[in-house]
Amino acid sequence: MNSFQIGKRGESVDEKIKRLDAELSRYKEQIKKTRPGPAQEAVKARAMRVLKQKRMYEGQRDMLYNQTFNLDQVAFAAEGIKDAQQTMTALKSANKELKGMMKTVKIQDIDNMQDEMMDLMDVSNEIQESLGRSYSVPDDIDEDDLMGELDALESDMGRETESDGVPSYLQPDNEPDLESELHLPSAPSGHTVPPNRNNAQALLHFCIFSSE
Repeated sequence: MNSFQIGKRGESVDEKIKRLDAELSRYKEQIKKTRPGPAQEAVKARAMRVLKQKRMYEGQRDMLYNQTFNLDQVAFAAEGIKDAQQTMTALKSANKELKGMMKTVKIQDIDNMQDEMMDLMDVSNEIQESLGRSYSVPDDIDEDDLMGELDALESDMGRETESDGVPSYLQPDNEPDLESELHLPSAPSGHTVPPNRNNAQALLHFCIFSSE
């Protein structure tokens, strides 16, 4: 008999107890309405008999409920043992599989592989630095050289912005003064200067040398 069947029997006993309670309630009302005497005593006797039946059913109900509780406890313990067995089986299988996997993996091999990877990364970094090296670039430039170079650039840019802000390469060329080079006297304004033989010879001499 399982706990479900015992529970059904307990429910049946509870129904009987409820009917007996209802019957006892009627007897109680009759006793109140009946005068003391043989009639009342007869009602009390019937009520006593019903009360005994009720107590008997209550004892049976309590016994059934105790049996149900005990069965539930045993079932719970059995389920716990089954769960423990399944857990142990799963742990044994996992332990066996893990041991098999650990045979193929060694800590020393992992450490060696990590060392090799670090060496390869170092070599790769050296190769990248070597390939990215610049050629014919002086490395001995200090801060004084830098400041000197900046001052020189600033001075050159200042000279180019002179002459009303016109750069030197846009300024007109300063042509040589022909008269100053020939040492020719300046002609007074408003007078005609007769040609001088010496001046004409000097001018001819300059043109000949310029054409060569």
